Formats: sequence, structure tokens, C-alpha cells
Amino acid sequence: MEQNASEISVLAADREKIIVRTSFIGIGANVLLAAFKAIVGLLSHSIAVVLDAVNNLSDALSSVITIIGAKLGAKQPNKKHPLGYGRVEYISSMLVAAIVLYAGITSLVESVKKIFHPEKADYSALTLVIIAVAIVVKLILGAYVKAQGEKVNSGALVASGSDALFDAVLSASVLASAVICLIWNISLEAYVGVIIACFIIKAGIEMMLETLDDIIGQRSDAEITASLRKLICEDEDVRGAYDIILFNYGPNKNYGTVHIELPDTMTVDDVDRITRRIQINVFQKTGVILTGVGVYSYNTTNDEAAKIRNALQKAVLSNEWAMQMHGFYADTENKTLRYDVVVSFDIDREQAQSILSELTHKMYPDYAASIVLDTDTSD
Repeated sequence: MEQNASEISVLAADREKIIVRTSFIGIGANVLLAAFKAIVGLLSHSIAVVLDAVNNLSDALSSVITIIGAKLGAKQPNKKHPLGYGRVEYISSMLVAAIVLYAGITSLVESVKKIFHPEKADYSALTLVIIAVAIVVKLILGAYVKAQGEKVNSGALVASGSDALFDAVLSASVLASAVICLIWNISLEAYVGVIIACFIIKAGIEMMLETLDDIIGQRSDAEITASLRKLICEDEDVRGAYDIILFNYGPNKNYGTVHIELPDTMTVDDVDRITRRIQINVFQKTGVILTGVGVYSYNTTNDEAAKIRNALQKAVLSNEWAMQMHGFYADTENKTLRYDVVVSFDIDREQAQSILSELTHKMYPDYAASIVLDTDTSD
């Protein structure tokens, strides 16, 4: 998890090269496979083999789009897009998913046609050898592309690699149907084509939904937020880190905000020094840019405030939907309380606000309370 600033820069510079190189390898392999399978399928009148060739061709097109997405995503920030073009890669991933989905639907239509208008396949030993070689090539290519995608955090490459591994399974089903046809003279071409098409459609839909999650925005990764919290709390002056929110602007481009809890005896100069130190440390070790570090103060010498906090925390957390209470501060002289509560999605926020306000007033009627409800954004 921990990286220094120079390592992050090197990774960012190399990432585009790795994606482009891997995609070109995928294009070359898929074009060759598509050509061989198309020739074999047409000569043997096998719809399953032809559809397998179409699938390889769509994979090659997907790799082209991945290259374009990586090139555009690597563009430097400018006045119009000050946080860069990283999210373009999500659009390219969506286009890849759309191509896979289109290929699946087209394959399904053609396979159904062949069920009603069958055409007997004529396999040869060469056909079986080519299909078997294609399976091995797809397994190797899929494993390589997926590994490279995980290495550089490229959703498009991971999707392409997974799709290639899945293609190997589909090609194996084509090989099995060819063997059955040769041994028992039973033609399963069209039916295998339908099965292949359904799996392709399923893969396309899943890829599309995963990319939509990235575009819409989803819960921050639990491992990342836990690492950030631990790293921030390692600072000797910080008692707690809360409300960590990450904003993703493309793979490996994360910005974030956090609230830290500091003693009420600190000066503004102390706070400024600490927050800057935390921002630098977090970036050097994780690559996350903390654009905002908010501050909660906590009572350090007031015993009455400590008693109020403990009693109030126990009462608040007795509600199942109250996940955490933090940022507590009691001004016993001016009779004011302020604290935040992380609320789950199991309760309406207005209802939660009303319950907490009533609870606080009942326990401490002489105090004016300021209660902020935080959204459950991270694990």
C-alpha cells in the first residue's frame, strides 16, 4: 500500500505504456484467431465456429477502444478539466461492454436462425487442431491481459482478460460439439451457438453494470479507507480520523477529505502544521491527495464534558441505525453541545435528526445542541 512520491510518478508514467502494449498484443492475437476461425467455420459450415470468430473480432475492437481510452485518460489537466481526463477510461470500458453485448445479441439471432434452418457441419482433423490451439492461445492471452490489468488498475484490461478466459471455455464447447458431430453424427452447432451467445450477453451486461458503478460513484474501498485512517492516526497529535470520503477521477487518481480530532488547546498555527504534515504523508505513502482536512476539537481538561460525552454516546449508540458518534465537544460555560453521528441507510434522516434532538434535549435540557448526521460512505 505504501509508496513514495517518485514511485507514484513512475507508475503513472508507465501505466499508459503497459496498457497500450498489452492491448496491441491482444489485437494481434485476436485478429489472427478470428481469421483462422472464420476460414474454418465457413469451410466447415459451422455457425458455432463462425460466431467464435466474430467474438474474437469484437475482442480486437475492444482492445482498440482500450488503447484510445488510455491515451485520452493520460492527457494532462487543463483549465477546462483541472482534475484530468482519467474518467475517460470508464467511458472506454462502457464502450467495450456495449461491443460485447452487441456481439452476443447478434450471435444469438444468427444461432436461432440456424436452429430453424440447419446446415450440417463438415469438420476435419485440421478444424479440431485449430480450435484446440485457439483454446490454448486464449487461456494464455486471458491470463496475461488480466494480470496486466490488475497490475495497473485498468478496468478495461481486466474485463478484456476475463473475457478472453471465458472465450476459451466457449471455444472448448465448440470443440466438444465438433467431436460429438464426428463420433455420433449429431449436430449441436446451433444450440452451442445459442449457449455461447447467452454467455456473451451475460458478460456484456455484467461489464456494463460494473462500469456504471464506477461512473455513478460507489462506496470507498474498505481496505483503502482503513489504511488511510490508520496512517493518519499514527500522527501523535491526532486522536481520531473520521468522515473519510474519496473522490475518484479515474484509475489511480484519488482525491479525498477527512476530519481529524485534535485537542482544544491547540492554536491555528498548530492545526495548520499538523494538517499539512498529514497531507504530505498520505500522498507520499498512498498517492491519495487530501484536498480538505477538517478539524474536530475535543475537551482535554473538563471532567464534566467527559461525563456528558460518555453518557450521550451510550444513549445515541443504543439506536441500531446509529453507527458511530464522533466530533463531540461540550462548552459547559455557554451550555452548548456539538457532535456528529454516522447514520445507516435503514432510517430516514429527518426522523433520525428528530430522535437525536429529542434524546439530547431530554438528557441535557439546559444545553443547546448542534447535531450533524454523517452518511455511511465507507466501511
